Amino acid sequence: MALANDLRKGMAIRYNGNPAIILEVQHRTPGNLRAFVQAIVRYINTGKSADVRFSSTEKVDTVDVSRQKLEFSYNDPQGYHFIDPETYDTITLQASLLEEAREYLVENMTLEVLSLEGKPAQVELPASVTLKVVESAEGVKGDSANNVQKPAKLESGKVVQVPLFIKEGEKVRIDTRTGNYMGRA
Repeated sequence: MALANDLRKGMAIRYNGNPAIILEVQHRTPGNLRAFVQAIVRYINTGKSADVRFSSTEKVDTVDVSRQKLEFSYNDPQGYHFIDPETYDTITLQASLLEEAREYLVENMTLEVLSLEGKPAQVELPASVTLKVVESAEGVKGDSANNVQKPAKLESGKVVQVPLFIKEGEKVRIDTRTGNYMGRA
């Protein structure tokens, strides 16, 4: 058991008898009212998200979470297939579990998977990834006003805005939290 004030993103709790992962937490203290903790949780069994409010002194039942590093192998209609680099076991995850992580997946990329009660619950990407530009229009000479950008398609299929000097075949770093270009790799 933990206090609601101690809740953090990525923790697992049991809410209304169902295991859930905390996606977002905010501690609020409105004017003359008592403080409370507002959290967005995703239920593991159903995959649905809910907005939950706890009193700041309320006790919350926590659940053990295991973390496992997996390498992305390939995807097909059955799902996204990962390999455990230690045991070489293949694990298949559904697209709904990966959410925005699908936009950054390339072969042999290592991800961390959170498992709750033996069932994969959430995928954590690294803060930034290096991807190759596979398609990008040429910048027009003389079109160099301040910070002009153009769309570029990456090897994972994601389209991001990059500076005019980036050419096809170059590798760029992308921030996985915002999806923005960070620089050349």
